[in-house]
Amino acid sequence: MVGRESVCSLMFELILLCAQDQVETISEALLALDALSVSVEDADAHTEQEQALFGEPGMPAPASGWLHSQVTALFTEQALAEQAAQLLKPQDFFDHASVVRIAEVQPQDWVRLTQSQFEPVEITPELWVVPTWHVAPAQASKVIRLDPGLAFGTGTHPTTRMCLRWIAQNLAPASRVLDYGCGSGILAIGAAMCGAGNVDAVDIDTDAVTAAQANATANQVLVNTGLPDMAQGVYGLVVANILAAPLKVLAPLLCGHVQQGGHLVLAGILSRQVEEIKLAYAPYIQLQVADSLDGWVLMTT
Repeated sequence: MVGRESVCSLMFELILLCAQDQVETISEALLALDALSVSVEDADAHTEQEQALFGEPGMPAPASGWLHSQVTALFTEQALAEQAAQLLKPQDFFDHASVVRIAEVQPQDWVRLTQSQFEPVEITPELWVVPTWHVAPAQASKVIRLDPGLAFGTGTHPTTRMCLRWIAQNLAPASRVLDYGCGSGILAIGAAMCGAGNVDAVDIDTDAVTAAQANATANQVLVNTGLPDMAQGVYGLVVANILAAPLKVLAPLLCGHVQQGGHLVLAGILSRQVEEIKLAYAPYIQLQVADSLDGWVLMTT
């Protein structure tokens, strides 16, 4: 949880320029990369090209968005903003978009602003992700307590929700589980709560590893956390919720960790990227779309 001592802590904004039809996808990706918030405004504001989006009273707006949009994402650390920019640049949906700058922003009451954006998230009727400042719903028999922090995974993004839903509905009891690119550790925690026998959660980001361990301890589940070389041998379930570009590079490594008859679950994939992911994994394993939500898909064996 963001403590009260963080009220006046520094924040950093990543400012991007993109076309109208890229705004939604880029905004979703920024949230997936742990932006605390994303806002959009007219990049041509206060110029002759400024575009009004308000029509006559009782009539629809003349357009659904601006021809040129400025997208601003807020991050807790400059390094996170820089990492997000670097991860977005090679994505096909970022074509012709550009990074304007990363800048420090004036301190505000980030506790209030952050808490206002996060509500309990239903994964299944029994499994919920609930920030610590909320009371868990009465019907929730499994509750992951998780607050927005330094690592991706708060349960609100479609990719996280689909992964947790698959785990809750399909995880075999006592399975050995690998969460590759664990971020906050939410998927590893969910697997432990849903009956996994052993859970390894790894990430290249040491802050993510630290956050995952702290979150697992707070949720009173046993999760082994570390850097990627900690993952050894094969697993009944390997789950990776990252973006399409690194997923393609990681194909042989991830498939090598899946035991015979086990499951590989991949997320962070846009609907239009399904075929390229299938092609990248075809030499090792056959993937299919198992779920979809808000333009994102979940692919499994």
